[in-house]
Amino acid sequence: MRRLAKGTVLAVWLLITLFPLYWITVTSLKPKAEIFSMPLRYWPGEVTFEHYADLFSFADFGAYLVNSLLVSLAAAAAVTVIGVLGGYTLARFSFPGRGALMLAFLVTQMIPLFIALGPLYLLMSDLGLLNHLAGLMVVYVAMLVPFATIIMRGFYERIPVALEEAAQVDGASRLAAMVRVVIPVMLPGIAATFVFAFVQCWNELFLAITFIDSEDAKTIPVAMNSFITQYDIDWGSMAAATVVSVIPTLVLFAAIRRYIVEGLTAGAVKG
Repeated sequence: MRRLAKGTVLAVWLLITLFPLYWITVTSLKPKAEIFSMPLRYWPGEVTFEHYADLFSFADFGAYLVNSLLVSLAAAAAVTVIGVLGGYTLARFSFPGRGALMLAFLVTQMIPLFIALGPLYLLMSDLGLLNHLAGLMVVYVAMLVPFATIIMRGFYERIPVALEEAAQVDGASRLAAMVRVVIPVMLPGIAATFVFAFVQCWNELFLAITFIDSEDAKTIPVAMNSFITQYDIDWGSMAAATVVSVIPTLVLFAAIRRYIVEGLTAGAVKG
C-alpha cells in the first residue's frame, strides 16, 4: 500500500513537472489563430512549424543561440577551473583570513544582485565592455565563482588527505597529486559545478538585458524578451524559442548525467 501511494505521488509530481514543457511544445506547433482558441486544445488541430520558420528566418535566432553557447560554455569552464583551484586552497590550506574569506563568499550569495547593478554598469562602461560578450562572461564568472568555490570545497573535504600524501610519498608534487589523484575522484563534483554554472549563465536575463543592447551580441534570454512588446506578446515564437533553448541543456544533462547524479548526492558542504 505504501509503495502504491509513493508511486502515485511520484507519478502526479512527474505530470505536474512535465506539463509546462508539454504545453510549450504544443503551443509552438499551433497556428496563431489556434493558440487563443476556446475551449483549449491540448493538441493542435493542425500541426505547423511556422513559428520555428519565423524564428530562424525573420529573427537571427541562430546567432543568438551561438552567442548563448559561447558565453555559457566559456563562463562555466572558467568558473569551474577557478572553483576547483579555490576550493582546493580553502580545503587543504590553513591561512589567516580563511574563515573571513568563506564568510565573505557566503554573504555575497545573500546580497540582491540589483544593489550592485549601478556601480557594475559604470565599471563596464568605463572598461568598454558594454555590448560585448566578453564583458558578459566576466560578470557571470565574478557572480558564480564564490558559490562554485564553496561547493568544490565541500567535495574536497570528502576526499581523504591520505590519498595525496601517498602520491607525494611516491615522488609526486602537490600539484601532480592533485591533478592525477584528486581530480579523477572529483569528476562528479566538477561535472555538477559545471552544469550549475552553465544553466545559470544560459538562463540569465537580468544582467544580459542590462549590458547587452546590440543585435550582434544578444543572447537567447534577451532575444526572447524582445517577443514581448508594449501591446502584444508573440506566444508562438516565444514557445518555439523556449523549445529550442531547452535542447542544449537537455543534451548536456544527458551527456554527463551519471556524474551529475553522483555529484549532487555526494556534494554536501561540510563546515
